[in-house]
Amino acid sequence: MHIFYTPDIQEHEYTLNESESKHAIRVLRLEEGDKVKLIDGKGTLYEAVIAVPHPKRCQLVVLNSTQEFEKPPFQLQIAIAPTKNIARFEWFLEKATEIGINRITPLLCANSERKAIKTDRLEKVIVAAMKQSIKAYKPVLDPLTGFKDFLNTIPENTCIAHCEDGNKELLKNFCQSNQDITIMIGPEGDFSPKEIEKAMKMEIKPVSLGNARLRTETAGVVACHTCNLINQ
Repeated sequence: MHIFYTPDIQEHEYTLNESESKHAIRVLRLEEGDKVKLIDGKGTLYEAVIAVPHPKRCQLVVLNSTQEFEKPPFQLQIAIAPTKNIARFEWFLEKATEIGINRITPLLCANSERKAIKTDRLEKVIVAAMKQSIKAYKPVLDPLTGFKDFLNTIPENTCIAHCEDGNKELLKNFCQSNQDITIMIGPEGDFSPKEIEKAMKMEIKPVSLGNARLRTETAGVVACHTCNLINQ
């Protein structure tokens, strides 16, 4: 069944915007009476039927809804430096959304090669991944945040995955079932020694994702999958 993102849905009747209407009628060739699913990004999954198959104003009638659809038992935030190749960062956003994540904070670090992002494009990637994986909760995408600024607002149970030698606990051991967690992942050049030192002074736990040296976006997906696997 086809899925549409309807963040402003409130009533039993809903009209898709022009873009979604065109996709539904011109591309998918849906007709009157066809059933579709709707997600609002706030946790509710709807089942609806097409009432008026207009290519600019496709009207739907809601049949039923499920609140807190597949609500995760924990909150996962990943603070990660966007990659120089933005396509790789978009890949991370797509896969993390499909796997399950609540908040993504793009980090601006000392070794960051990418110092600006276009959030509109990234939001579209997230929404497409939500629809693909039938996720009723839309991950929050924060604006690009400086490393120091992020440290001023870190939640409890935050860890940092870096490549420096030292005594680091495996993430799979640090992550606990039903417990909120925030994971920091650095840019292609890793966090700087000063950044790691600042994190240690704030008692942010250093963790390891394994023996392999991973790309930034791969590390993000591995971290996301590890936490979700533990919470299954």
